[in-house]
Amino acid sequence: MLKTFKKKFVGDRKFYGMVLAIAVPIMIQNGITNFVSMLDNIMVGQIGTEQMSGVAIVNQLLFVYNLCIFGGLAGAGIFTAQYFGQKDDEGIRHTFRFKIWMAVLLTVVTVLLFLGIGETLIQYYLSGSSDGGNLQATLRYGKEYLLVMLLGLPAFMMVQVYASTLRECGETVVPMKAGVTAVLVNLVVNYLLIYGKFGLPALGVVGAALATVISRYVEAAIVLIWTHTHKEQNSYIVGIYKTLKVPLVLVKKFIIKGSPLLFNEALWAAAMAVLTQCYSVRGLSVVAGLNIANTLNNVFNVVFIALGDSVAIIVGQLLGAGKMKEARDTDNKMIAFSVFCCTMMAALMLLISPLFPRIYNTTEEVRVLASRFIMVQAIFMPQNAFLHAAYFTLRSGGKTIVTFFFDSVFVWCVSVPIAYILSRYTNMYVVYILAIVQIGDWIKCLIGFILVKKGVWLQNIVVKS
Repeated sequence: MLKTFKKKFVGDRKFYGMVLAIAVPIMIQNGITNFVSMLDNIMVGQIGTEQMSGVAIVNQLLFVYNLCIFGGLAGAGIFTAQYFGQKDDEGIRHTFRFKIWMAVLLTVVTVLLFLGIGETLIQYYLSGSSDGGNLQATLRYGKEYLLVMLLGLPAFMMVQVYASTLRECGETVVPMKAGVTAVLVNLVVNYLLIYGKFGLPALGVVGAALATVISRYVEAAIVLIWTHTHKEQNSYIVGIYKTLKVPLVLVKKFIIKGSPLLFNEALWAAAMAVLTQCYSVRGLSVVAGLNIANTLNNVFNVVFIALGDSVAIIVGQLLGAGKMKEARDTDNKMIAFSVFCCTMMAALMLLISPLFPRIYNTTEEVRVLASRFIMVQAIFMPQNAFLHAAYFTLRSGGKTIVTFFFDSVFVWCVSVPIAYILSRYTNMYVVYILAIVQIGDWIKCLIGFILVKKGVWLQNIVVKS
């Protein structure tokens, strides 16, 4: 039995070398990005609870945009990975141009939305008690931060278009280097502008936003310049802007496959925002505590996020090449590897949970809440690793309708109602509510296990007739 288990779920040294070659650069990029975001969060947290909470609320709202971009590009990205597996440069050009159009549309809509009702959206998170801070001050800081952050959306958009294409074609190192450079710039400028060092003005939350915007343009410059100056490695980039036309037949294919992903990411991110709003009715201290916990959680989550991305890339390329048996075997081993790695990360996170909140300049109540939130997130990390890998397995084979129901429909039909009812109609401790929402995902784990095991995702969606 042990031998069968090892054969099915454990790879050899060559296998893990291949996986880590893809995953580690993504892990490093996302890890450093989230680590510096954590330092950014700590710096803002040193100013006060209101500033930290205002920034956290806006970042939760911008997270919806970020995932809309991710989902909007992901549909075409499925085709990019499989076109690359077939060495079809023209196909990659078409997916790239489609991504440009999609990213511009989503960014314009987002900017108009936030300029119109940004303040109203922030106020939804300030409907609870003011324990631990001043609600009006929190609103003011949130508005200031949001207006500056909007200036960075065009750069973020272009980075996602280029970096996603590079990754889908197997180039993960350059986006990693660009991301590392950007976060270091962000960290330095944060220090200078938040606190007003070396004669510069102390801008507080506005300084934090300016630092993020500057770093995004630095990242965009690096990725775009490298891509266009290394045409031998990126042969698809030759003539990429000779036209922005995409054949209608392909637009239909991209939309059919991509629309469920876009709606999925948008609805899932919106659900996360609603879940946070549900918890926020218990008071500003809960908003602050969740912000601290999520900041640390994001750093640890890079492991299963990078391994999930790797599933999409590696398995997608195998499917594009018609290697179905190898794709299944590789997927089994990658899911097992992700769960194992995240079990180790969860243990480390549990050890850190009592210590991390003490870095922040906030109340003892906020620190206790943050510590307990971190414990809950750590306990359920292996479960989330499995769900993430299962999601990308289904997506790699173009099963976007399935992933739509698996991901966002589930969270709206199960997770959100649980949080909404328990937060508003019971006196249950908010930490227990968070844990029960996670327990609800056991149903999703069972569904994911069945779908992956059945192999409904084993298909080549770019096969030539």
